[in-house]
Amino acid sequence: MKKFLVALGTVLVVVAGWTIYTVARPFVLHTELDIDASPEQVWKVLTDRDAYPDWNPFIISSTGDLTVGGTITNVLRDTKGSETKFTPKLLAVTPNVELRWIGKVPPGALFDGEHSFRLTALPDGRTRLVQEEKFSGAAVPFTRSMLNKTIKPQFEAMNEALAARALAK
Repeated sequence: MKKFLVALGTVLVVVAGWTIYTVARPFVLHTELDIDASPEQVWKVLTDRDAYPDWNPFIISSTGDLTVGGTITNVLRDTKGSETKFTPKLLAVTPNVELRWIGKVPPGALFDGEHSFRLTALPDGRTRLVQEEKFSGAAVPFTRSMLNKTIKPQFEAMNEALAARALAK
């Protein structure tokens, strides 16, 4: 029994150490695009979530009030056509500047993603859009390749579609 408890304790320490390491060192998917539209125009398109099915190839549905501390419901589509529904908590809703949320796979520290859209005004009424997600948790190192292949291209596709929609408005 003593050997079992020592082995169990060792496994728990290793798992705890791994989890702390993966939370402290997130994996970041980062994309950016300069858009020929003002931050106000880009923000208007980004926050008109009722129109997402008309143009957004990545977040195909998003509902709920955009209020810091509130929860929204998003449906994502990856490059393989698989859809995932999740309910992240809003961390920042700063008009014309930032929209940010965090989604967690229960119980947390397993696979968490902090997603952000940041808008920076550029000269001549243009906007730099940065869309990124910081993934942390014990399962993240095993999913990096999948995230790069199926999620990052969708960030880029959404950025391009958002730019086209902002120009059309």
